[in-house]
Amino acid sequence: MRGATPRAQGYTWPAEWSKHEATVIAWPHDPKTWPDCVPEAEQVFAQLATAVGTGEIVHVLVKDEAIEARARQHLTEAGASSRVRLHRVPTADSWLRDTGPIVVARGRGASRERLALDFRFDAWGGKYETLMADDDLPPRLKKVLGLPTKRIELTLEGGSIDGDGQGTILTTEQCLLNRNRNPDLTRAEIEWHLREALGAKTVLWLGAGIEGDDTDGHVDDITRFVAPGVVVTVVQDDTTNPDHAPLDDNLRRLKAMEDARGRALEVVTLPMPEPVMGSDGRPLPASHANFLIANKVVCVPVFGQRSDSVACKRLARLFPTRRIVPIRCDRFVEGMGALHCVTQQIPA
Repeated sequence: MRGATPRAQGYTWPAEWSKHEATVIAWPHDPKTWPDCVPEAEQVFAQLATAVGTGEIVHVLVKDEAIEARARQHLTEAGASSRVRLHRVPTADSWLRDTGPIVVARGRGASRERLALDFRFDAWGGKYETLMADDDLPPRLKKVLGLPTKRIELTLEGGSIDGDGQGTILTTEQCLLNRNRNPDLTRAEIEWHLREALGAKTVLWLGAGIEGDDTDGHVDDITRFVAPGVVVTVVQDDTTNPDHAPLDDNLRRLKAMEDARGRALEVVTLPMPEPVMGSDGRPLPASHANFLIANKVVCVPVFGQRSDSVACKRLARLFPTRRIVPIRCDRFVEGMGALHCVTQQIPA
C-alpha cells in the first residue's frame, strides 16, 4: 500500500447501521445475469430503492437512455420519493457491493472527512471476464458522490467482509484465502491490508460460505454484525444438506470469538430457507442474511417460505427503531446474489 495508509491517517470503516448519506445501486440490464427474469429483477430494485429512499438518498446508476426510462417508470410506479436520483453512469453489471467504493471516515461534525476506497475487482476470481470492466467504477463515481478516491492494491469485494465500526472485521477463509484473489499474499499479509485500509484492529475468520455462491463464500450471505458485539449467522438444521457442516463450523467459531474490544460475541441464529433452485437446476445462494441496513429500514430477502417470518421477526427484535421490509427474492437470486449484494452504503 503506497503512501500513508487510511488507518495511519485516522480513517475507520463505519458500521452499516451508522447514519448513511446515501446508498448506491445500479439498475439491472444484463439478461445473462438474470436469464428470463430482468423484469422481475427491476421490480426488486424498485421496491428496494423506494424503501431505502424513505430515509436517505438513493443514487441509481443507469447504463443508457433506454435503461433510464425503464428505471424511471418502475420507480414512479413504486412510489419512490425525490430522494431517489438517477445518474447516467454505465456499469457492466449491478453488484455494487463488490464493485463500488468502500467509504471510510474520520473526524466528526464540521471536521468530518470521508475517503472512497477503490479495491481491485477481478470478477470473483476471474469467473466473468466481461464484468471485470467494473474495476474502474469507484473513480467514475467521484462526480456522483463528491468524494476523493484512493486505490488499494488488494483484490477485495465488499461482500467478502463485514464490520462492527469498532475495529472488528469478519470474513471467510474460502474467499479471502482463495488463490484466485491475492495468490502472492499470506493470511497475515491479507490481515495487514485489511487493518491498514479499513482502520481495523481485529480480523475474525469464518470457514466457508453457502452452496451455490459463485463468489467463493462471501460473508454477507452467512454472518453479519447487527450491533457492537452482536452477530446474526445462518444455520442449516437439515444434516443431509451440504450447508449443514460448514454453517455449523462457523457457528462454533463465532461462539469462541472475541471482537476488537475483547467482548465475546453474542450470536443470534437465522434459519436457512429450503433450497432455491435455478431454472437450470443449480442451487442458488438464497439467504436471509443478505439484508441491507439503511437509515429507516432493514430490507430482508424472503423466498415465500416458512423461514421468512422467523428471520424477519428475529431481525425486528434486533432493529427496533427500523422498519423491516421483506422483499421477495426467489427469482432475483437467479442472478447469484440478493439485496446486500446490489447495494453500497455511503456513510454520512
